[in-house]
Amino acid sequence: MFWRSVVGKLAITILLLVSFVLFILTIFLLQFFEDFHIQEAEQDMLQTATKVSLLVESHEHKQLITETTERVKDPTSRVAIVFDDGELWVSDSEDSSLAKLEEDWLKRDELSKVLTDNQQIRKQIHLPGNEREAMIVGVPIDNQNAAIYVYQSLNVIDQTKAETTKIIFLAAGIAIVLTTIFAFFLSTRITSPLIKMREAAFDLARGEFNTKVPILTHDEIGELALAFNRMGRQLKFHLNALRQEKEQLSSIVSSMADGVITLSRSGEMIVTNAPADRFIEDWYYENNLTYDAEKRKLPDELYEILQEVIEGEKEAIHELSLQGRNWVMLMTPLYDQSYVRGAVAVIRDMTEERRMDKLREDFIANVSHELRTPISMLQGYSEAIVDDIAETKEEKNELAKIIHEESLRMGRLVNELLDLARMEAGHIHLNKEPVEINPYVERILKKFKGLAQENEITITLEKQIDEPVAKFDPDRIEQVFTNLIDNAIRHTSKNGYVNVKVINYKTDFQVEIQDTGSGIPEEDLPFVFERFYKADKSRARDKKKKGTGLGLAIAKNIIDAHHGSINVNSKLNQGTAFHFRIPHQDVE
Repeated sequence: MFWRSVVGKLAITILLLVSFVLFILTIFLLQFFEDFHIQEAEQDMLQTATKVSLLVESHEHKQLITETTERVKDPTSRVAIVFDDGELWVSDSEDSSLAKLEEDWLKRDELSKVLTDNQQIRKQIHLPGNEREAMIVGVPIDNQNAAIYVYQSLNVIDQTKAETTKIIFLAAGIAIVLTTIFAFFLSTRITSPLIKMREAAFDLARGEFNTKVPILTHDEIGELALAFNRMGRQLKFHLNALRQEKEQLSSIVSSMADGVITLSRSGEMIVTNAPADRFIEDWYYENNLTYDAEKRKLPDELYEILQEVIEGEKEAIHELSLQGRNWVMLMTPLYDQSYVRGAVAVIRDMTEERRMDKLREDFIANVSHELRTPISMLQGYSEAIVDDIAETKEEKNELAKIIHEESLRMGRLVNELLDLARMEAGHIHLNKEPVEINPYVERILKKFKGLAQENEITITLEKQIDEPVAKFDPDRIEQVFTNLIDNAIRHTSKNGYVNVKVINYKTDFQVEIQDTGSGIPEEDLPFVFERFYKADKSRARDKKKKGTGLGLAIAKNIIDAHHGSINVNSKLNQGTAFHFRIPHQDVE
């Protein structure tokens, strides 16, 4: 709406103010000119009456006096002369409606004072007969009982006043028109920079910070435009700084391995990163609840922790177990000056740390357990020899043989521990060389033919050789073959079979060793490549031959050192299949 705009308000204000001033001024001017015209008319008639009175005083001839009076008076007025002998003479007038003065009029108090009291009068009277309003002045003649009366109709003054009123109203109308033009010009000139500032403000609200307001004047509006442009530059600078800080903070939070959640007092999740989202989704899944990503409400258990932090105004640490993983949550209050406005929670997955702690404990226990048996046997059998419990040479030789086997077992355990430690520390050294696959795998399988026949197990070999040569460390890979095939034979019952499948593509070297043995329980599959892992001893066919539990861990480290991968598939009482692959590098 026009009147709601600044231009309209300013223009209407100026118009109303000028109109009010003109209205008051018109009233005063009309009153002033009305009084002025009346005074002028009275003054003219008074001068005429004075001239006639002087004429009457200086001449005695009445005809001369009346003729002269007709010449000096105003044509629209009448002059009445009361001579000293009481005779009344009234002049003619061009105003036919102006009645002649009669003797009985002179008897009125206001007119008779001229003759009785020798006073001048100025009166506005109603003429008898037509009740027209007229203005009359009376002047006495000195030393004579005579008077001069001059009167005329107020219509003449009203006409003059009407003309003056027209002029005043015309001037007022012209003034209002000029004021209107001036008001619109002034308001437009004043508000034009304001409109541009408004448009620039909308541009700033839309993020267009390069918008500038032109500085057209050097007054307050120009200073306002200058301040606005400076504000835009400062706003752009600070918003860019905030954006960079936000992006930096977002990048830091997104790249964190720990989950981060920023919370309001009501429990609404304001900022989260990917690990935190996965944690929340797992929590809802664990508790059989539906997660609403739009509402982003904190779970009840975590909301209680939030209330604890807000009420106590101190950080809280809680450990949670979720989907088989261990989580530690550190929640710290966020302050708005002295008011706690929310909290930030850092959620760390401690599963690996807890697992490593357990592995360290298990490692010490397993090493102690593995060494305790051979040491006990060495100690017991050596004491039997020293104490001559074994009397015959055959008995001593048998005890010595057991001691020798246990010492070899201890040596293997120590060597494998050293190898595994070097591999896990990254100190494994590979002697890679081109290897002809066909004779290489034939030689390895030949070593196990006798062991397989001895245990009534069929061992077969399948080959698919697209490339005759592959490059790897033959000794280390043979160690992997040996470990996997030996495990397959040990865990396979009589009349079972072990199948070795070798494939050498152009891209990689693949081996699969499958048996029909006892298999590995499903719950143990994720841990078969860990140190000292041993399947249930009751499932091993050869109860006398004991492993160290390090073979698969060593095999995995060897494959990892070749930048390959190894995995296992197994079903209980149906068999196990180990598969490893080594990508080809440069083959000479």
